[in-house]
Amino acid sequence: MKNNLNLYFTAIASTLFQLPSSAAAAEPENTASARPNLLVVMADQFRGDAFGFRGKEAVKTPNFDAFSKEAVVLTQAVSGYPVSSPARGMFLSGAYPHVNGVITNCQSESATQDVELREDLTCWSDVLHAEGYHTAYIGKWHLDKPVRPFIDCYNNRGKIAWNEWCPPHRRHGFDYWVAYGTYDWHLKPMYWNTDAGRQEFYYVDRWGPAYEADLAIHYLDSIKGSDRPFAMMVSMNPPHTGYELVPDKYKKLYEGLNVDSIVAQMPHLRNADKQYIELFKKSLPDYYACISGVDEQFGRIVKALKRNGLFDHTIVVFVSDHGDSMGMHENIGKNIFYEEAMRVPFMISWGGRLSPRTDEALLFSLEDFCPTILALMGLENKIPSSVQTRNLSKQLAGSREDMPEYQLYMRYSLVNATGKNPDTGTRGVRDKRYTYAAVFREGAITEEYLFDRENDPYQMTNLADKEAKLAGELRKALAGMLAVAGDPAYAVFSGASGK
Repeated sequence: MKNNLNLYFTAIASTLFQLPSSAAAAEPENTASARPNLLVVMADQFRGDAFGFRGKEAVKTPNFDAFSKEAVVLTQAVSGYPVSSPARGMFLSGAYPHVNGVITNCQSESATQDVELREDLTCWSDVLHAEGYHTAYIGKWHLDKPVRPFIDCYNNRGKIAWNEWCPPHRRHGFDYWVAYGTYDWHLKPMYWNTDAGRQEFYYVDRWGPAYEADLAIHYLDSIKGSDRPFAMMVSMNPPHTGYELVPDKYKKLYEGLNVDSIVAQMPHLRNADKQYIELFKKSLPDYYACISGVDEQFGRIVKALKRNGLFDHTIVVFVSDHGDSMGMHENIGKNIFYEEAMRVPFMISWGGRLSPRTDEALLFSLEDFCPTILALMGLENKIPSSVQTRNLSKQLAGSREDMPEYQLYMRYSLVNATGKNPDTGTRGVRDKRYTYAAVFREGAITEEYLFDRENDPYQMTNLADKEAKLAGELRKALAGMLAVAGDPAYAVFSGASGK
């Protein structure tokens, strides 16, 4: 679709004014006092420690730093399948990939395996819609498979098509909709609005997170005073790859960043092949610029909540779908069991209902979000029967009873026609101290990894052979979790004794 100026303004107008009809702007605050609102802001590829207040990365995040003082900050939150579509599918549904249908990223090469979020699953957003919430989704979705003829956009013109429209019947309860599948040209993003057809997308000459924050703020202003609560998810693509596609004002914050000094402190990078070191050094300033930009937009949305008197009655969540290796451990992507890929930010506030704290003990995974948030919102009896993951609402509120011992790691390998290949892939388990992972092919474990993160935080030394007994214990724990999940890879680990 050409970026015709008239079409552009028509699309913007229709997007901004397709808002809930029950809004009453004269009221000072949301009057549905019995039910909390929900705001989820998700960034893409945002590492768990990439905040100024964490003191571990040289990034500037004043708004997140301020929010951390009002929130529960989980430092051990992870993405169990740290790649975009599978992580998002589990986050929404609370079901594992072999159940929710998202076993890998949604793109054209996976289309024959029918990889997309199942329409017949009930997600937390479906529940809230059924409970009468205003529901809104803004930004990246990436849960539909591209179909021919592919949408004519830049990331659908190569060997693999990535981007696809989500038809209304597949939006899982979200009424207000300004979104796209996946599209990484951050300075000129494209969107479909609520009533747009498949070919009726539009482009915006504005950095994606800034435009999405504009929409979120306008939405919040429009529903102020409504007698119905709201649930809104704002999904910002940066700091996803395309780091350099960020406004100059954020780049200027890192003009003096000493990347050589940073690399010198990173044993999992400084001895890597030169190509990975150069990738990291080139990418880091822009990656941080993206994070500072997301920080500003998050701050704008929270400010709007407070201005409208909604903040104390809104559960506010900031999270990411996965981290980013960026050359560390000679890995460019994210779907791997190292901390830089698995660990994600998770911060949650709720007025006086959650006491702010930094929680170093709670092993929370993205896939736990669906049952946890519904229970926290007083809807425990509405948790869908398809949910396989853990309700950690009591632990999030501060209880130390029944604390989870482990977190899963999974990676599917697409070999057969269904994509649900039980014989090839990677599975792992993470506890408070150790990470164990096993690669398996044709039903047999071929590689094992064991890292002591307490004594080896950069995961440089594989202890799988030296600590065979411990590896075996963790392998057994992994098998137990796979059995409970009904994971097709369970057969590989039941009775397995290592490589």
